[in-house]
Amino acid sequence: MVSTTPFKRLLPRVLVTLAMLCGGLPTVAMAAEAHIAVAANFTAPMRALVQQFSARSPHTIRVVTGSTGKLYSQIFHGAPFDAFLSADQTTAARLNKDGLTVANSTFTYAEGRLIFWRRGGERTNGVGGDNNLPPWEAIKRRDFSHIAIANPKLAPFGKAAVQALQRAGVYEAAQRALVYGESVTQAHQFVAAGAADAGFISLSQVWQDGQLISGQGWLVPARWHDPIRQDAVLLKRGASNQAAIAFMAFLKTAAAKRTLAQFGYIE
Repeated sequence: MVSTTPFKRLLPRVLVTLAMLCGGLPTVAMAAEAHIAVAANFTAPMRALVQQFSARSPHTIRVVTGSTGKLYSQIFHGAPFDAFLSADQTTAARLNKDGLTVANSTFTYAEGRLIFWRRGGERTNGVGGDNNLPPWEAIKRRDFSHIAIANPKLAPFGKAAVQALQRAGVYEAAQRALVYGESVTQAHQFVAAGAADAGFISLSQVWQDGQLISGQGWLVPARWHDPIRQDAVLLKRGASNQAAIAFMAFLKTAAAKRTLAQFGYIE
């Protein structure tokens, strides 16, 4: 008589394998890695979001930051990014037109705010210690030798700063003092390092949990410049990248939106 013991021992394994192949049992998600290009103004929130995402996902997110214009150029010339988080809507639209994105993957993930900020002094939400005092008169008096802004040709926050200065009627007076950073991150660095007296930067760079982290600032009314709506888009290189796809989905969650609100972004 031929013994059937070996087959009996193997039978449970065979059934489990067949069930997995037929979709009867869940399979373990394979970890993937995505490289995401991120607008400089979104550096701090992105760091927090990646930390949150990593705590609940097996995937790895690698981040490269820079000015929106520079990142667009890199993507256009073949940089190996799977997704792009722009500081505006125009650049994502350009990439769509260039045929470099996954169809219908573009969405607005945040709306930024512009703040006139200077370091030092007692922390307050107003310039010069007065919560109601905008910087325009001080600019007219030439109280600031150097005012940092992001390059308006490359960075949406720089463009918004110029629009605000024009709206206040002080752009001509300010021009002599303007110093340009490649990105809003560099504009912030100019002020933080003392190379500029003050600057127009992203609120997210100096704001957390409902207050300024340091220095003094005046929040520029949103109506004084074009909305700084920021679009994200999945690039063709990331079309089948599960890490990129999962992170883009995470950006749309309530948890991600709560984090963005903590950094001063409009929900």
